[in-house]
Amino acid sequence: MARNEVRPIVKLRSTAGTGYTYVTRKNRRNDPDRMVLRKFDPIARKHVDFREER
Repeated sequence: MARNEVRPIVKLRSTAGTGYTYVTRKNRRNDPDRMVLRKFDPIARKHVDFREER
């Protein structure tokens, strides 16, 4: 089964400026805009917003 581009792999980069990233998949039909999730940044040692980068 080939990977299609309906669920692409995206990088989520921390807005705290630490450079920490998460890698996840998103459904482009449900979330066509850039994704923003609030997750834990172990370098900053707190929960911060992570924004999608391409």
